[in-house]
Amino acid sequence: MSVQDDTVTAPPSAWQALGRHPALWRVTLLAFASGLPLALSGGTLQAWLADVRIDIRTIGIFSLVGLPYTLKFLWAPLFDRYALFGMGRRRGGLLLTQGALIAALLAMSCLDPRSDVALLGLFALVLAFASASQDIVFDAYRTEVLPAPLRGLGAGLTNTGYRLAMLTSGALALVLAGSVGWVVTYRLMAVLMGGAVLITLLSPEPPVPAAAPHRLVEALREPLRAFLARPAAGAFLALIVLYKFGDAFAATLSTAFLVQGVGFSVAEVGVVNKGVGIGAALAGAVVGGTLMVRWGLLRALLVFGLFQALTNLLFAALAIVGKSHAMLVVAVVGEQLFGGMGSAAFVALLMALCDVRYTATQYALFSALAALARVFIGPPAGYLVADVGWPAFFTLTFVASLPALGLVLYLAAPIRALDRPGTDAAAT
Repeated sequence: MSVQDDTVTAPPSAWQALGRHPALWRVTLLAFASGLPLALSGGTLQAWLADVRIDIRTIGIFSLVGLPYTLKFLWAPLFDRYALFGMGRRRGGLLLTQGALIAALLAMSCLDPRSDVALLGLFALVLAFASASQDIVFDAYRTEVLPAPLRGLGAGLTNTGYRLAMLTSGALALVLAGSVGWVVTYRLMAVLMGGAVLITLLSPEPPVPAAAPHRLVEALREPLRAFLARPAAGAFLALIVLYKFGDAFAATLSTAFLVQGVGFSVAEVGVVNKGVGIGAALAGAVVGGTLMVRWGLLRALLVFGLFQALTNLLFAALAIVGKSHAMLVVAVVGEQLFGGMGSAAFVALLMALCDVRYTATQYALFSALAALARVFIGPPAGYLVADVGWPAFFTLTFVASLPALGLVLYLAAPIRALDRPGTDAAAT
């Protein structure tokens, strides 16, 4: 089956789209593979180290292994330039990174943190590097195989696959470790990654555009030049930074608010956030992607963005009402549900903005730009809460969400153009 078999015009329903276009299933399964390694070099690894009584200072140093996720745009051009193993840019890149992930997981499973902690840290860094690299290639693959009408649904489904993978390598891995031990747990995760290799081998390679970079210098230079040459490039860059800004601003201290600000126990917060909240986030991603099949990108960005902003006011209301379990559930479900819908629309926007010649590099750059808010707003958020209090803080995060909606309206015409079937950034 060729990639062109997945081309659609306007699918009448999401379920029919799922039945007719196997690319949606493939990217969902590959999204699971993309999300699986994250916790295994992060929270799950920390739990392993803590379980065997490694010094807390050493555990803190292990947080640095996550740096490749922040810096992945630096080597993304390599995946736009080179095809590997005779399989093309995307399938070859996926096969390389998935093989490296399996090797790193098996190597970690052979080590004892009490005697080989430095070597374990090295392989954890390799795992994070290979995982970030797999993310680069997967984001490019998804962008290139999903046509315009399926971007929103594809974004929602891949969000679901990614979150399920994080649950598998997070909560499920911890349960497994308690019964079968850490060695077996990490080897089981390697077996799951082996399933991803099979999906990669069975997936078609997207067509390579004639103007794809033939030299590494082109892959390094041209992605940014090509994007800046498009109409309203500066406004789109601002939208990438701002669309999730208010949401991220509120989320940066949400757990501290629920525990210190309102007085819920850690267990109560955990049950709602990890149970009801994750279910709502999964539902939001799928519902958002389903609605986008009929609504299109512009309407979804506006409606989902507005509701995403309004959920911040639910936390302001909780701050006023005080410790109310009913209000806690309403606030968390609202935040996760509409945040998931907003994420589906936002990912669809990033896919639509990519030039198929430089998908890996541009998507990595866009996602890094979008992450700036999460990196830098933590410190000022704490000072703001100390000065104005929780109700005013969450109200201000709502106000901070509004400029993005204004930008969506300003960019209405170019966003509609992105949403047309057969449209890609290279043609703009």
